[in-house]
Amino acid sequence: MPKQIIQTENAPAPVGAYNQATLANGTLYVSGQIALDPTSGELLTKDIETETRRVMDNLQAIVEAGGSSMSQVLKCEVFVSDMEDFSRINTVYATYFDEATAPARALVQVANLPKYVNVEISCIALVD
Repeated sequence: MPKQIIQTENAPAPVGAYNQATLANGTLYVSGQIALDPTSGELLTKDIETETRRVMDNLQAIVEAGGSSMSQVLKCEVFVSDMEDFSRINTVYATYFDEATAPARALVQVANLPKYVNVEISCIALVD
């Protein structure tokens, strides 16, 4: 099965030489998402909860466009600018997954993120 490019208008368009996601051999690889509103193009960074919710909504839109669902997410990679935001990010993040079947996850504090946002999340999901 050749690599398939996944794009949806329900998530922000890529701003570089990458795609929202690629699909190959039943596995969906979703690029890191930040809190860009796909309609207005505005960053939603009023507070970390709003920012995380927009990031997760963007991820979910791409996962679904790729023929999968959040219950099929295998792993997330979370990048944060301040580890002190972890519990607040985690509270929002947890609403997108069933705790018993939640994906594996890595969470790393980094010096900077695109557009100087506070959180960026990517994921890998199965597609049936």
